Amino acid sequence: MSFKPRILIAEDESGIADTLQYVLKSDGFVPVWCATAEEAIAQFAQEPPALAILDIGLPDLNGFELFKRLQALNQSMGGPEVPMVFLTARSDEIDRVVGLELGADDYIAKPFSPRELVARVRTILRRSARNGSGASQGAAAPNHVGGRQIPANGAPAASQTPASPFALDTERMQIRYYSRLLELSRYEYGLLRLLVQRPGRVFTRDELLELVWDDASDSFDRTVDAHIKTLRAKLKAIAPDVEPIRTLRGTGYALNEELPSRA
Repeated sequence: MSFKPRILIAEDESGIADTLQYVLKSDGFVPVWCATAEEAIAQFAQEPPALAILDIGLPDLNGFELFKRLQALNQSMGGPEVPMVFLTARSDEIDRVVGLELGADDYIAKPFSPRELVARVRTILRRSARNGSGASQGAAAPNHVGGRQIPANGAPAASQTPASPFALDTERMQIRYYSRLLELSRYEYGLLRLLVQRPGRVFTRDELLELVWDDASDSFDRTVDAHIKTLRAKLKAIAPDVEPIRTLRGTGYALNEELPSRA
C-alpha cells in the first residue's frame, strides 16, 4: 500500500484554494485546505504534512508569522523538517525576498500555472527526501522518489548529499568556491547567492531579474544570460571540470545539487 502525501494549504481565497486542491488531488496528493492561520496551526499540530503552501495575506495572521509559528511547532514536535512554500502576488517582489530570507523552500506567484505548481511541489519533496527531511507520513508518501526506493522514514536509501563547495558570507557579500574567494560584481553576487541558497530550484529569467536587479523593467533576459556566462567563466577558472550552473532551455537556471566536494 502506498501513502499519498498530505499538502497543507493556508489560503483564504476559495477560488485559489479550489484550484490548488483540484490540481494536487489530481496528481496523487491529499490537499488539506485551511482558510485561516489558526486552522493551519491546528491541522499541522494534529498531523504534520509533507509540505505546506502558505498565502502571505491571510485574514488572521501574516503568512510570514505563520511560517515562523509552524517552524517552531515542527521543532517542538521533534519530527523531520516540513518544507514550506509561500504564495505571493506577482508584483510583491519584497514578499519573495523576505520569504526566501526566512528560509522558505520556494515561492509561487499569483496567478500561477497549476502544472508548474505541482512540478515545484514534487521537486521540493524529492529534495527533502534526499536530505532526509520531510514529515513522516507525507515525505514517505511516494514509494519511489527520483526512481529510488524510499523507506518509511522518508529518507532515501542512498548516502547523504555531498557538502556544497560554496561558502556564502552574506555580511561581507562574499562567496567562496572550493575555498577560493570569487571576485564578483554586484549582480553576479546576487545571482550566485540566490542559486546557492536554493540548490536544484529552477529560477526563470524573469524571477532572477526581479529578485536581483534594482529595476527589472529596465533590464532584459539577455542581461541575465550575460551575467550567468561571466559567472560560469569565473567558476570554471577554479574548477574546469565542474559544471555548477545548469541551464534549462526556455526556462532558466539552477544550481547543480550534486557537486563534488573537491575540485
